[in-house]
Amino acid sequence: MIGRLNHVAIAVPDLEAAVAQYRETLGADVGAPLDQPDHGVTVVFITLPNTKIELLYPLGADSPIAGFLAKNPAGGIHHICYEVADILAARDRLKAAGARILGSGEPKTGAHGKPVLFLHPKDFNGALVELEQV
Repeated sequence: MIGRLNHVAIAVPDLEAAVAQYRETLGADVGAPLDQPDHGVTVVFITLPNTKIELLYPLGADSPIAGFLAKNPAGGIHHICYEVADILAARDRLKAAGARILGSGEPKTGAHGKPVLFLHPKDFNGALVELEQV
């Protein structure tokens, strides 16, 4: 069901410093910041030859990333994202298997403009999993 790894998301307490580290220290191809009000984050994608890194920074006080950073002040890996061909079929299959879909269970539009869903970390070895339809 799952396809390739789309990205690994890292919550960061200082977006500018993280961007500089990836661009200047690691020599990575770093995109521009993109606000995602529906998700309460500002994201920056770093393109690698085989996947992407997504830097997450809180957009507003109610951001779920603000809560994550309160518990992890230095930042850290927030979630991993896998590609799926049909997000509704993937959702239905996962629900039938007992997996919990976060939120309403209906896909939202993600940072790439494609439908996404998040799966409860307690159902996936403590890892928050995002599915993105490609």
